[in-house]
Amino acid sequence: MSLPLPAAAGATRPLVIAVDPSLTSLGIAGTDWAEALRPRDTGHMRLSWLRAEVYDRTRAADLVVIEGPAYRQQHQAGHHEAAGLWWMIVHDLWRRRIPYAVCPPQQRSMYATGRGNAGKGEVRDGVRRLFGVECDGPGRYDQADAVAMAALGAHWLGYPVTTVPASHARALAGVAWPAQTPAVAR
Repeated sequence: MSLPLPAAAGATRPLVIAVDPSLTSLGIAGTDWAEALRPRDTGHMRLSWLRAEVYDRTRAADLVVIEGPAYRQQHQAGHHEAAGLWWMIVHDLWRRRIPYAVCPPQQRSMYATGRGNAGKGEVRDGVRRLFGVECDGPGRYDQADAVAMAALGAHWLGYPVTTVPASHARALAGVAWPAQTPAVAR
């Protein structure tokens, strides 16, 4: 596996936004910030609000990394609606020609901790330790997941947030990156 080369000194960092889609606490982050979007409504109003909020926050993104489906959860309540939200977000990105990557949950955990099966608290601790982003309060795990994916995307583009051990960097190989590399890469 060849890893991206580091960016030239003084190069402007690309805007990488990551989305951890959820109907109750959607995590959205860059490499140095995070928030959890917690809708008050349900049904169509919830989907519409979440879609609009993600749309606004990804407007100028050079790359969006979105967490892929957790197939073991497909028989849980709300799965159908959650899948709908995922496709709405991805379709909006495609329609606006914003490159996006689909990151399996295991790869996000691996990048933050070195282990694909790390728990939510471990991912949050890894995000704080590696990237210096505090994720607290309601939605803290969703925020941490999004920060880890944003950092993973920045690394793939050749702008790693920090040096990560090889055990973490191997997560790059398991992500479905866009077929066409964004112009800001390397």
